[in-house]
Amino acid sequence: MKKKADIGLIGLAVMGENLVLNMESKGYTVAVYNRTVEKVDNFMNGRGKGKNFIGAQSLEQLVDSLEKPRKVMMLVKAGAPVDSFIEQLVPLLEPGDIIIDGGNTHFPDTVRRTKYVESKGLLYVGSGVSGGEEGALTGPSIMPGGSPAAWPLIKDIFQSISAKVEDGTPCCDWVGEDGAGHFVKMVHNGIEYGDMQIINEAYHLMKELLGMDAFEQHDVFKKWNEGKLDSYLIEITRDILAYKDEDGSPLVEKILDTAGQKGTGKWTAVTALDLGIPLTLIAESVYSRCLSAQKDLRVKASKALTGTKPNFIGDKEQFINDLEEAIYASKIISYAQGYDLMMESAKEYNWNLNYGGIALMWRGGCIIRSRFLGDIKTAFDNNPKLENLLLDPFFKEAVESAQESWRRVCATAMLNGIPVPAMTSALAYFDGFRNDRLPANLLQAQRDYFGAHQYERIDKPRGEFFHTDWTGRGGSTASTMYDV
Repeated sequence: MKKKADIGLIGLAVMGENLVLNMESKGYTVAVYNRTVEKVDNFMNGRGKGKNFIGAQSLEQLVDSLEKPRKVMMLVKAGAPVDSFIEQLVPLLEPGDIIIDGGNTHFPDTVRRTKYVESKGLLYVGSGVSGGEEGALTGPSIMPGGSPAAWPLIKDIFQSISAKVEDGTPCCDWVGEDGAGHFVKMVHNGIEYGDMQIINEAYHLMKELLGMDAFEQHDVFKKWNEGKLDSYLIEITRDILAYKDEDGSPLVEKILDTAGQKGTGKWTAVTALDLGIPLTLIAESVYSRCLSAQKDLRVKASKALTGTKPNFIGDKEQFINDLEEAIYASKIISYAQGYDLMMESAKEYNWNLNYGGIALMWRGGCIIRSRFLGDIKTAFDNNPKLENLLLDPFFKEAVESAQESWRRVCATAMLNGIPVPAMTSALAYFDGFRNDRLPANLLQAQRDYFGAHQYERIDKPRGEFFHTDWTGRGGSTASTMYDV
């Protein structure tokens, strides 16, 4: 074993433990520390026994055990614990050393921390890590950003432990300055919310409208996973639907229908609102989880409110085919919106994001990995200045060819009283996006009527504003123009 470690890690929970085992398996010596020191001893005598690990009983020991420039990675709970460890590490490190946050941190915190750590002469990296405990052990998707000077020093380690696509390209590359890495991970998680909600709506339709049990649905998801919907989430849904409880019945049907969330989907939706980006599908996915959490209230409402009862009349096989197209089209909208948010944020924060490269990073190791992402990379390879995925020829044709099926699914769901908020919001976005004139002219007239907020005219240059005295009782004074 080397006398000095290549990298140190703070936080031996599931993700941290699996990630250091991954690093060690690639030939690196890793120093490990945990605030509860007993965890270090248990790891060194357990999964880490006989391997190239150095157990540290204090942060001082951890830092002393590292080769220079030192690289210290944290996998701890986001928020105050990260700031606390930074404050403890800064006095122990030297100029040029690197602090890395690999947790699910909100990107504005990473922007702030990068500036602070750099002011101390150190380098800082905020890195998204996706793939769960299995990905951490066998190869996650890694999205680093922060101090650019840190990347050459950590590149070999990060790319060696990351997932690889078919040609061996690592699912890890430099994302951008300060909070860019954690921002891209946040958008990844938002898209994950959307993908999961779309799949859940398909499951709900097959169960409540078509009367299919979980085992029948398993067969459908198995088939879908062999086609254009091939992805990690379709794959695990296939497996979940086939899993039997002790009595032989589907376990999924015994799970309480209240969804949890850790906040990354909400962060994505709030950021979109702040920047004025219509991230409708992901927002609806967050709200769907919120509605599911109101279980007791929903039970009361189910006894008090009546509505349309599902009564499917039609070709079951055709509807399942339509459902596949509706999932695919909705998924395209979700990614189009997610990329729209990344493009606007790159302008806002002066990040130089590689959109095709981001799709490549998501091709393997992460929760949203799918065949679909290769098409996104191709779209940006063909046109690096692509303004919206729906304007790429491949995705334009895909959505247009799927739309009749998509409309039938959404209409059938609504006529039968089955909620499909993600699919319908995606369809509404598509119809709004392809429409060169929306009713916002009336909205602007309303705003000017009650608040003198002014409006632009179609027969005048953009940027020239007008106010009308709609009632004859107002004056010529108008409100100041501003956008939130």
